[in-house]
Amino acid sequence: MTRIKTIGLLTSGGDAPGMNAAIRAVTRSAIYNGFKVKGIYHGYRGLVEDEIADLEAQSVSNIMHHGGTILKTARCQEFKTVEGRKQAWENIQKHGIDALVVIGGDGSLSGALQFAKEYDFPIVGLPGTIDNDLSGTDHTIGYDTALNTIMWCVDRIRDTASSHERLFFIEVMGRESGFLALNGAIATGAEAAIIPEISTEKDQLVELIKRGFRKSKRSSIVLVAESPVTGGAMAIAERARKNYPQMNVRVTILGHLQRGGSPTAQDRILASRMGAAAIEALMEGQRNIMIGDDDEKIVYVPFSKAIRRGDKQIDPRLVELLQQLSI
Repeated sequence: MTRIKTIGLLTSGGDAPGMNAAIRAVTRSAIYNGFKVKGIYHGYRGLVEDEIADLEAQSVSNIMHHGGTILKTARCQEFKTVEGRKQAWENIQKHGIDALVVIGGDGSLSGALQFAKEYDFPIVGLPGTIDNDLSGTDHTIGYDTALNTIMWCVDRIRDTASSHERLFFIEVMGRESGFLALNGAIATGAEAAIIPEISTEKDQLVELIKRGFRKSKRSSIVLVAESPVTGGAMAIAERARKNYPQMNVRVTILGHLQRGGSPTAQDRILASRMGAAAIEALMEGQRNIMIGDDDEKIVYVPFSKAIRRGDKQIDPRLVELLQQLSI
C-alpha cells in the first residue's frame, strides 16, 4: 500500500451547516499528523477541472461558525461518466494526492464508492447532509442546525396561525426521509407530521382529519416532508381546501432557509470529532468507509452500507409520541 503523504479534501452535494467545522478539523488534524492537505473546490467538478490548491492551518482560521462551505460545492454530471472520472484521476496524480476525504450526502458517497473501486484509491467520507438519512450514523453534520432552524421558523408562524385560527401546512426538506418533519413537529408542538415513511401505508391527510382539528384549538400546524411520496405541502393543502372547505388553509415552504445559518454547538462538535476521526481512519489504513456516530461513539461504516436506502428507519415510538401530544 502506498504511504499517504497528501490528502485531498472536498465538499459535495447540498451544503450543510457544520461543513466548515469539518473542513477545519480534517485540515488541522492532517497537518498535526504530518500530512499535506489539498483543498478541492466545487466538489467533484473541481476534481475534474483541476480546481485544487494547498490548504494550510491558517487557511481554515475563523470558519467554523459560518454556514455553507469555504470549498464551495456543485453538482457534476461529468464525474458520473468514465471519461470524467479518468480526468479526475489524472488530476489526483498530478497533485500527488494519495487519499481523499469527501464530505457530503448519499450521492457524494455513492460517487466516492464508485471512484474508489475503479482506481483502488483510499477514500473516507463524512456524513454532511441536513436530511439525516445516511445509515450507520445517528446524526449527520448539519441535521441539528436545520432542526433548530425549522423550530425557530415554526414558532413564529404559529403566532400568525393562532391570531387568524388557521391550518398551516409547513413544508420542510427530506425527499427520502421524514426525520426533519417528524422531529421538527415534536419540537414545535405541531399537530402532525406527514412523512414519506408513512405515506405508503395510509392516507395521512385523512388520518389527520379523523383525529380531529377540534374547534377548541385556535390553530393547527402540520409539517410536511417535501418528498414526492407525500406530494408536498402545496398538493396536500389543495386536497384539504377541496375536501374540507370550512378550513382556513395556508402553506409555507421553508426551502433553503433550512440549509443556512451558523451551525449549532452540537454540529460543530460532531463535525470536529468526525473530521479528526477521518484522519485517524486513514492512518489506520481504512478505506471506502464513512465516519459515523453510534451512541456518541465514532464508528466506521462501509460506503455500501451508508448509502443503502431504507436501512435507517424512523422510530415508530416518535410517531406515537407526536400523536399522543397533539390531542
